[in-house]
Amino acid sequence: MLMSLEWLRTFKAIYETGSLTGAAQALYISQPGVSLHLNSLESYTGYKLFDRSPRRMIPTERGKVLYNFILEPLSKLESAEQLFHKSSKTDRATIAIGMCFETFQFTLERYISTLPFNVIIKFGEYPVMIQDLDKGLLDLIITPQKDMEKQLAFEPFSKERIVLVAGAKTDLKPLQAYIKKGYLEAAQQWLKEQIWYSTAADMEHLKKFWMVNFKHHPDFKPNYIVPNISSIVRCLSDDQGFTVIPDFLCREEIQAGKLKLAWEGNPLIENILYFGTRKKTMYGKEIKQVQEIFLQQHH
Repeated sequence: MLMSLEWLRTFKAIYETGSLTGAAQALYISQPGVSLHLNSLESYTGYKLFDRSPRRMIPTERGKVLYNFILEPLSKLESAEQLFHKSSKTDRATIAIGMCFETFQFTLERYISTLPFNVIIKFGEYPVMIQDLDKGLLDLIITPQKDMEKQLAFEPFSKERIVLVAGAKTDLKPLQAYIKKGYLEAAQQWLKEQIWYSTAADMEHLKKFWMVNFKHHPDFKPNYIVPNISSIVRCLSDDQGFTVIPDFLCREEIQAGKLKLAWEGNPLIENILYFGTRKKTMYGKEIKQVQEIFLQQHH
């Protein structure tokens, strides 16, 4: 009986994720399939490779030795697989685009299936996206930050305004009265007593809005911290509470009366959004098609 490459690949996934479930998700196979591969490998080698605890699969000494032995050759095989795998009947170009999750969901998601080339979308922090663009790992980025790297080009295409938004059932009269009279201290106190939504990854909008309008950091914790801005928009729609988000992410809900624009602040906070590309690219045509979608959405 020969040792199967699939057993080793499964073993590596269990080792790296620390669980059978994690390995199953990473490899897109069922959990019983993962257990079967591991059992086969253990009976083939004659050694126990993991101690099974309820929380985690802990590699035994033999497991560690095997992992270190197979890591490099398996990684080489995986990169060979990616390099030499023909992606479909006809060779379609593949372009990698970096942006934040919300920008993807609100702008590109509904059009993705119409594009006549393969697309890989990556989410992440803007400085990392800029580095990845420079290294050739990304072909296009949508970013409010730019970097004057010699071989990169940043072209402004839109502005996003950072605004205070409320659910449709929120009574805004007290806030509007304070702002009209210029009682910013009272407006701030009143706002701090309201229900607030924010995202775990990004309190930046709220901090910036507070700093610009009230001249110090927000000294309160939002009541509800949810995964992303789309969740905030859904939670606040036809309800009550506040958040600070870019206006283009809630334009439709404001028009439909599900959310209210509570205050734009004074002065206005605007970010310029840029298309970041490499000056030399073989994917000019494909990048232009994606840019067209953004330009239609933002004007």
